[in-house]
Amino acid sequence: MDITVLGEPRFPSPIRHIVSDSLRVPEQIVRDPQAPPAPELLFELAGPRGFLAALKARILERSHAVVVAAEGAGQDLPGTTEVQRDASGNVKLNDIALFLRERIEAYFKSEKIPIVMRYFDPSYLVRSSPANSEDSILCDLFARQAAHAAMAGKSGLVIGYLHERFIHVPGELLTSRKKRLDPDSFAWRAVLAATGQPERFE
Repeated sequence: MDITVLGEPRFPSPIRHIVSDSLRVPEQIVRDPQAPPAPELLFELAGPRGFLAALKARILERSHAVVVAAEGAGQDLPGTTEVQRDASGNVKLNDIALFLRERIEAYFKSEKIPIVMRYFDPSYLVRSSPANSEDSILCDLFARQAAHAAMAGKSGLVIGYLHERFIHVPGELLTSRKKRLDPDSFAWRAVLAATGQPERFE
């Protein structure tokens, strides 16, 4: 299903490349949950094999770059380690995109390489977009299943969708572990092949 939250962030991609191709030596920062740097992968900014060196090589070779930063990435980097919590006590993630933007601007300035920055935040695009037809139908089905569960006297669960069936997932099971990206998985290898980025920034 082409759900709105997954489908909408795809639309700025051609726009980003059109903008970057129209400028000389530009660089863009995009905050997007779909692409690297990923939270599960630690990476270094500095150093001959670090992120900034790889970005510099890309800029010099292609005259433009699009950087996509996943929410939660780079929380271990110096300057991003201050822990803040929301009203519920949950840890608030530092904004890696703005942090990278500052570091990239400072790095290229020190290297005397002019760049033009464009910052896109797809989350605002998603929030301002109406749900598409598939999303609307799916949400309606989830709501119906939740109402049926409640009327049956069930609580402490969430509605899931597995093998084309709606299921009841106990809250304890849902919170027992976090879904994490496997850096050695076929899916991540496909991302590396599609983006052409190094396997590690270290």
